[in-house]
Amino acid sequence: MKTYLLYGKGTLCIDVPEHSVLIEPRDMRGLQDEKGSVKQALQCPIGLAPIRELVKAGDKVAIVISDITRPTPNHILVPCLLEELSHVPDSQFVIINGTGTHRDQTHEEFVHMLGGEIANRVRIINHHCHNKEELTNLGRGSFGCDVYLNKEYVEADFRIVTGFIEPHFFAGFSGGPKGIMPGIAGIETIMTFHNARMIGDPLSTWGNMECNPLQEMAGEVNRMCKPDFLLNVTLNKEKEITQVFAGELFEAHRQGCAFVKEHAMIPVNERFDVVITSNSGYPLDQNLYQAVKGMSAAHKIVKQGGTIICASECSDGIPNHGNFAEILQMRKTPQEILELIHDPSFRKFDQWQVQKQAVIQTWADVYVHSSLPDDQIARTMLKPTSDIGATLQGLMKIYGEGMTVAVLPLGPLTIPYVNGEQEPNS
Repeated sequence: MKTYLLYGKGTLCIDVPEHSVLIEPRDMRGLQDEKGSVKQALQCPIGLAPIRELVKAGDKVAIVISDITRPTPNHILVPCLLEELSHVPDSQFVIINGTGTHRDQTHEEFVHMLGGEIANRVRIINHHCHNKEELTNLGRGSFGCDVYLNKEYVEADFRIVTGFIEPHFFAGFSGGPKGIMPGIAGIETIMTFHNARMIGDPLSTWGNMECNPLQEMAGEVNRMCKPDFLLNVTLNKEKEITQVFAGELFEAHRQGCAFVKEHAMIPVNERFDVVITSNSGYPLDQNLYQAVKGMSAAHKIVKQGGTIICASECSDGIPNHGNFAEILQMRKTPQEILELIHDPSFRKFDQWQVQKQAVIQTWADVYVHSSLPDDQIARTMLKPTSDIGATLQGLMKIYGEGMTVAVLPLGPLTIPYVNGEQEPNS
C-alpha cells in the first residue's frame, strides 16, 4: 500500500504493508477567507474590546512573532494587525522575532515570513536570549529563577503575541503563553523552563494543560508582563488557517487548545510494533533537533522494544544553534545520557531535547530518513535509513509476518494515544 508523509516542502511516498493503520487528525478545511476571518477576530475578540479601540496613536506597539521553524502565517497575521492599527505610525511598531534559543533570521527570511512590503517597512528585530543588554529582569519567579524578557517587549505600551496552536510534546499545546516564554525569554529563564525535572514530569506531555509545570511556569512569566492581546490560529496539513483565536491571552488560548484537542487526539486500541511518522514537513522538519517531536508522537503508541521510523528532511542540518549533537556524544547509550542529564550538577543548553530523545530511545529503536549524511545521523545515536520500504522488510524478519504498523503522515499534528493507558515517560 502506498501512502504519503509530509516531508520538506512536499511529500514522501512510501510503501507500507496493506494492513497498516493510518492515523491522522480529523479533517479540517481551511477558511475560505483567511484574511477576512483574522480581521473579524481582531474586531470581535474574546474577552476584550476591538484591538483598534485598545491602542492609542502614540503607543509604542510590540508584535511578537514565531520564528522560521514554525508555520505560523505571519504574512497574513501581521498585515492584518497593521491594518487594524493603521492610526499608529509605522515608526511606533517593532516586530520581535521570537527565536527562543534558535538562530537569527536573515532579512531574506523575514521577506519570506512576512512579505517584502512588511519586511522593508517596519522595524524587525531578532530576540537574543544570551544578551542581557537586550533583556529586562522582572524579578524572581516561583520556579526558582530570575525572569528575563526581551527589553523592547517589556518597554512597549501595547504588547501583542501571535502564533499558532498545535499539540506540543511537553507543553501540551503550543501558542498562547509560549510565544513569550520561551519565545522572548532570557537563557537563565529558558534553562529552568527546560530543566530535567520539568521535562521529565509525567504531566509535561502532549495535549495536557492541567497541572503541566511547563504551562504553569509559562503562565506565571506571562502574568509578570502580560501581552495585551493574543492572535493565534490553527492550521491543517496544507498549512491553511482553520480557525482564529484572538483576544485575552489565557481565555483565547484555552478555547484554541480545546478546538485542536477535539480534532487532533486520536485513540487506538493497542500499541504497534512499528510506527512511521513525519515531522509535519517544512518548516518544522528543517533540522534534526525539531524531529524529536515527530519521534515523540510515535512514542505514544509504539510497543516497548518496537521501532520508530521518522521522516524529516533536515534541510538546515542538526542544527547549529546549541549543544544538541554534542550532548548526545557525551555518553555511549541513551540510558547513560538520561543519567547524565538527571545529575543535578549537569546543566547544558539543549539538554531538554536530548532528554526527550533519550527517553524515546530507551523505549524503542529509532530510524531517521533525511537529507543528512548517514554518519551525522549515527553520531546522534539514531539509525539512518535511505529506504523506508527496505527497512520495513528487514523489520518483518524481526517481528514476523504479523508485524503491526501505524503511520502518522502528519507527525506531531496528531496526538495518538492508547485507550486506557498512560504514555511512558521519564
